[in-house]
Amino acid sequence: MELRFKYADRFQKLLKRPQADEVFEILRIYADTCIPIPRRTERHYWSVSCLPSTSDKPLVRVNASWMELFTLLPDGDDLRSRVILHLSDFTSDGSTDPNQLDQQLLEQCVERPQDVNHALWRSKDILIVKIRGASSIRKFLDETRALRGIRTFNLTHMNRGRNAYQASHSYNVADRMLGEATADIEASIASLGL
Repeated sequence: MELRFKYADRFQKLLKRPQADEVFEILRIYADTCIPIPRRTERHYWSVSCLPSTSDKPLVRVNASWMELFTLLPDGDDLRSRVILHLSDFTSDGSTDPNQLDQQLLEQCVERPQDVNHALWRSKDILIVKIRGASSIRKFLDETRALRGIRTFNLTHMNRGRNAYQASHSYNVADRMLGEATADIEASIASLGL
């Protein structure tokens, strides 16, 4: 209960952002399709942070173990995202060779080819996919191969042990992610002046 109140102010700020409805719609898709048994694994194996105070100023970030999984950031009134994946799920031969990255596959997973770019993590076996636009983010989360890659990466990191970001978990955002009504909780928080 203390954590729910701890981040209530940030949650209220997020609700006032022009991207709020889109953020919650995309998070619902992500929870439904990318996180195994989300309510039972919530906080201990994955968490969602609301307006985390990092230099890139994200709206929300989903983490597991010590790893960022999925981040939504503002892009004007629209959104952009960062999805962290195993490089081998997006190479033409299943290897971790960056030269084998299937750029065409990445481009087919979004609305327009210019909506996607990527970078490699220091270890070179982790792919950071950057997507612009809510419609392209939704399409990426609906593409079979992309979805399989997301699920594999998420499960890998959820299996590494307890989530290091439990203390920054936003229950209010998680409730919205999981499609649960939070009106009563939000009203209670507002009545307390938080």
